[in-house]
Amino acid sequence: MFTFPTVVTLTLAYYANHASARPAGVATAVAPAEYTANPSVGGGSGSYKDSAHFRLYNVADASAAAQSIKVLEAAHQCFVEEQGWRTPGLAQETTGNNGPWYKTNIYKVAESDIPGAAGVQTADPDAGLAYLKVLEEYIAMPDVVVHEYGHAMHYSEKNWIDQTRTGAWWETIANFIADSYIATPLCEKAKTAAGLAGGDSLIELDKVIGDSHQVIVDATADTGNNYQAWPFLSYITNNPDSYTGLGKSALLDMIRKYDLNSNETPLHSLERLLSGVTIQKVIGRYWARMAYVDIGHEKAQALFNTQRETLTYANLDSNGNGKYTAKTARQPRYMGANIIPLTTTASTVSVTVTATGNYTATLAVKAASGAIRYVDVDGSASATLATGEEASLVVVNTPALVQYDAFSLSAEVSKGLDYSIQLTGATA
Repeated sequence: MFTFPTVVTLTLAYYANHASARPAGVATAVAPAEYTANPSVGGGSGSYKDSAHFRLYNVADASAAAQSIKVLEAAHQCFVEEQGWRTPGLAQETTGNNGPWYKTNIYKVAESDIPGAAGVQTADPDAGLAYLKVLEEYIAMPDVVVHEYGHAMHYSEKNWIDQTRTGAWWETIANFIADSYIATPLCEKAKTAAGLAGGDSLIELDKVIGDSHQVIVDATADTGNNYQAWPFLSYITNNPDSYTGLGKSALLDMIRKYDLNSNETPLHSLERLLSGVTIQKVIGRYWARMAYVDIGHEKAQALFNTQRETLTYANLDSNGNGKYTAKTARQPRYMGANIIPLTTTASTVSVTVTATGNYTATLAVKAASGAIRYVDVDGSASATLATGEEASLVVVNTPALVQYDAFSLSAEVSKGLDYSIQLTGATA
């Protein structure tokens, strides 16, 4: 798994800005088979390698350059041509899809140019076009170049630019795009056509589950989770609970139906997509499914099955007689969760939850076959376990939505949910 930090830099703002069809009202001009080179974007000079949609500058290793182009072209085919993202080849000022279309420039740079990063997406504000800077040793690595290309697509979508409260989600989205490309069936057709293989999921379980109590997307320096929080986007895209408003187009809908220039959070945009279910229910069920990484992502779940014994679940203090309270430091914060594996002592497990704020709690019950069922805990609930079944309790802090900046968390979103539980038939 790639762990070297990657960052995004947008010159238009400090933080910045799967549908199968274009947004309503967008012109349907046909893009050319090959875009036009635009070396002025990023100050292109020196040797280069061209492809239909990219120009790669100054890579000495011809094999690495060829591989990088193959990876990027497959990403373009998958996300732009097949999934409907707006191509980074269209300038910000371009209306609809009427062109002109320009190749995306990628520059091999020295570490001194992008200190602490493997790759950076930046932009030319006059041209309204994104370009990438990548260290040569990472130029052919999809977890770097597809991550940065994901930023470029997001930039091209425009709606989140200059919106501080969307800022932290840029990294969440870029890693979701990279993982979707590498480890899910989404881009299999494009990769196979290019002779490219897949790989393991980028999921970082020690952070996503081990620190599940954190704010759902938190960009606090050194301790945040915004690079790791992308499984939530996998959940709303795969939509294993078949909630109306979620599914293949959910992320693009969140971006395209954002209340323009409102500086709202992405969760507010997501809430408007839903019908017949609350955002609190959606987030509660996402975390319940993360008890066993049951989010429709086979490779992520496979990693969980091999790593689960190493993960941190120290969320509760025992008060005896089946009573527990959440550790103060581990109380779930805004839309965060405590995942609590249970050791069963009887065939029926019962739980009562008492909390000082709004919460969503669920018993996740996993059969030996791998099938998982979910029991809502509305104050209290019971589940009868068959032979070989195991259970986890998941408690999520689900208040009304808050307008918050993930780079500067307020006291309101940082406050943990103070709760206690009473268990019978199991221990925590």
